Amino acid sequence: MSTKGKRYISAAKSVNPDHRYGLEEAVKMVKANAKAKFDETIEIAMNLGVDPRHADQMVRGVVTMPSGTGKTVRVAVFAKGAKAEEAKKAGADLVGADDLAEIINTGKIEFDRCIATPDMMAVVGKLGKVLGPRGLMPNPKLGSVTMDVAGAVKAAKGGQVEFRVEKAGLIQAGIAKASFTEAQILANVKAFLDAVNKAKPTGVKGHYVKKIALTSTMGPGVRLDLADAMGGGDSKAAA
Repeated sequence: MSTKGKRYISAAKSVNPDHRYGLEEAVKMVKANAKAKFDETIEIAMNLGVDPRHADQMVRGVVTMPSGTGKTVRVAVFAKGAKAEEAKKAGADLVGADDLAEIINTGKIEFDRCIATPDMMAVVGKLGKVLGPRGLMPNPKLGSVTMDVAGAVKAAKGGQVEFRVEKAGLIQAGIAKASFTEAQILANVKAFLDAVNKAKPTGVKGHYVKKIALTSTMGPGVRLDLADAMGGGDSKAAA
């Protein structure tokens, strides 16, 4: 048996899979069980009562983590002239126009976020088949199509997390590092839950939030008590 396997089994014994833990207790357990030799990512998974195949049930948004994410985010920016210079000064990793589009079309995608000025969307739009499936397509609703490229680059690098519901009604995101304090992790979890709650679509019928779990990269999942995590509301009866 591998060392990783022993660690996981040992950690899993501390978690009752049938119990729903309060938010603070869950954070404490997930942090305590992150015992790998690297700084594990704290991840959240939410099962929502939505069907994203319907336009009025799509859940998508962006939220700034108050404690940052602890992750190095590589940012690409489509811009020309003065805006390109602004992006470079703000710390963008890749800046370009048609030349950047050519690189991306070859399948070479060495960035985690993509930002564009509105005038560049004619170029970026042609990359939909490449960027879309990876969740990298710039979107004005998420602040990634903007004239304020400097602000967008700084936000992306400073702890901004995008979320988007998948086919099965699942939202997953890395929101902190195990090296963060419990208070820092808790602040990020609360910010993420609040953002997803505010993104509730008008077309949702019944319970919006069905399940929430926290985990670390190598640790067991810890299920949250919905009433405690969401502050009550229509989700608590779905626990």
